[in-house]
Amino acid sequence: MTIAGEAKPLLDVRHLHQVFPAARGSFGGSAQTIKAVNDVSLTIKPGEVVGLVGESGSGKTTLGRSILRLIEPTSGSVRFDGVDILRLPAREMRGLRKDMQIVFQDPYASLNPRMTVAAILGQALNLHGLAPGAQREPRIVDLLQRVGLSAAQMRRYPHEFSGGQRQRIAIARALAVRPRLLVADEPVSALDVSIQAQVLNLLQDLQRELGLALLFIAHDLGVVEYLSDRVIVLYLGRIMEVARTQDLYANPRHPYTQALLAAIPQPDPTRRGRPAPLQGDQPSPLAPPSGCVFRTRCPIATAECAAVVPPLERHAPDHYKACIRI
Repeated sequence: MTIAGEAKPLLDVRHLHQVFPAARGSFGGSAQTIKAVNDVSLTIKPGEVVGLVGESGSGKTTLGRSILRLIEPTSGSVRFDGVDILRLPAREMRGLRKDMQIVFQDPYASLNPRMTVAAILGQALNLHGLAPGAQREPRIVDLLQRVGLSAAQMRRYPHEFSGGQRQRIAIARALAVRPRLLVADEPVSALDVSIQAQVLNLLQDLQRELGLALLFIAHDLGVVEYLSDRVIVLYLGRIMEVARTQDLYANPRHPYTQALLAAIPQPDPTRRGRPAPLQGDQPSPLAPPSGCVFRTRCPIATAECAAVVPPLERHAPDHYKACIRI
């Protein structure tokens, strides 16, 4: 099922699957597969910020990279501005990549340590034929200033910067080609808390200024609430709930979403939080539960949950949940 808004979506993902072969054990046995993304459909409108949350291993990063074809999806469709990019040949896809960029979690690993900042940003410009000749350096200076750095730093190497500064460089590289969609894959999780706030404010300001559509991947629900217009909750490769941010945090419908929100630490030590209904560990993606993949940890699961895969159904305007019990 596709979650659609009133405006024509910039990104329209339908029934996306991403299946990986698993290595055989030492004693052989039948081949196994990992369903990292399982029948996911979603939309993002122009200028919209959509948060994607879930525990580690839920498939968030795989989904983000599959949407951009950094990993080739097993099946499904990904339409960007009406064009199914999964059907594009490599040459045409290369030309479209400037419209779809990503900021990775670890800025040090994503930046070439042998290149200066000017060379890193210039490489993106050269690849897509932007800001040629004398226009190149002023464009690089403008990018650095947009992300809170100075022109004097353009000749330095990545190891000469702090973690927060490196992430600013990674953001500047993504913005260099003037994208329309930005996938931010846990861009602040490797940073100190004080630096996280700076980078989040930077992303928010740039998103508003440039009108970017943003898929913000995170496991910190507080960060997602601050930044997102809508939130998608993912568990073992499946969408559990989708809603406007304010509605999701005020009135979560799916037991998994309720558990995630209940686990958020309370800043007031005298205030008792809601008891978390979530029990046990996340099952192995090699052998996900039948029916509803969340049923083995769900406090309201019944025998019917083992037999029925719950569809993502509309619960209220702009609010969808995948649960047959609620």
